[in-house]
Amino acid sequence: MTDLKFCEPDDVPVIFSAYDKKIEQLDVGKSGKVGFLRLKLEENSDKNKTIITDQYSQVPLYTQKALYYDETLPNMAHLFIMSPSGGILQGDRYRMDISLANNAVSHITTQGATRIYKMNSNYATQLININVGKNCYLEFIPDQIIPFRNSRYYQKVSLNVDPSATLIYSEIIVPGRVAMGELFSYDLCYLKTIGQNTEKKIKFIDNCMLKPKNQNMNTLGMFGNHTVLASVYILTKNESALILNKKINSIIKNNDEVSGGSTMLPNNSGLLVRLMCNSSEIIKTEIYDIVRIVRKEILDAEFTDIRKT
Repeated sequence: MTDLKFCEPDDVPVIFSAYDKKIEQLDVGKSGKVGFLRLKLEENSDKNKTIITDQYSQVPLYTQKALYYDETLPNMAHLFIMSPSGGILQGDRYRMDISLANNAVSHITTQGATRIYKMNSNYATQLININVGKNCYLEFIPDQIIPFRNSRYYQKVSLNVDPSATLIYSEIIVPGRVAMGELFSYDLCYLKTIGQNTEKKIKFIDNCMLKPKNQNMNTLGMFGNHTVLASVYILTKNESALILNKKINSIIKNNDEVSGGSTMLPNNSGLLVRLMCNSSEIIKTEIYDIVRIVRKEILDAEFTDIRKT
């Protein structure tokens, strides 16, 4: 069994210490509270497709076998990350290690939204380590994060990408269960993304801390008149990034329902796209359009919307 220390980030911000209390029902580190998923994908020349060469899962995180349904990229492995719990609970500590090697090509998404349930004690964390090796290509497009009322969540994502590889990683955060009358009713949502090269040299750090009970979320510099925020990290070769930056800014400019833009990341890391609107479905469509542009530029292949059924 994977232990708690291995799955918990080593840099949980001090702001979470105010919520670091014992859980009466099922405390931190108990069975079912520590989830781990390890995946390694590689191109298999005999089968002419990307396959899973190493897989380990500890419930509540797991994935099914790779699917190959994309007619334009029959070698691309499609994977869906799942959880029988339906969401993340107080005291949960999750970790995912995903790596691609030997020219692997993959699209990874989630079974559904990441629901951060209401909490009476403590908080939840998720640690995601993504390694994309030489000449590999990965689209990691999870569904939206939904923080419920009184929830606290820390997510740390490390993106380690070879200079010859391409990674698209996105995250969406919505204001809560709007249909239940929850609009920015969560306590704390802290998202930290670190870009590194294969030698673990840091190229950029992007922090997003949302504490709506202590911040005016409707002011300029926060959400303004929007409620949904998305970030898309495109780590690729600099010459490709320059071309993609122009194309992506063009489609954002022509979409009246979405505000945002694309900008070059420091140290020739790639691009960061920030998007805001009032609908998770609209923002997903815009992200798919961005993936479509990147896949065409890098792989010269078409992209069709993600199949969830």
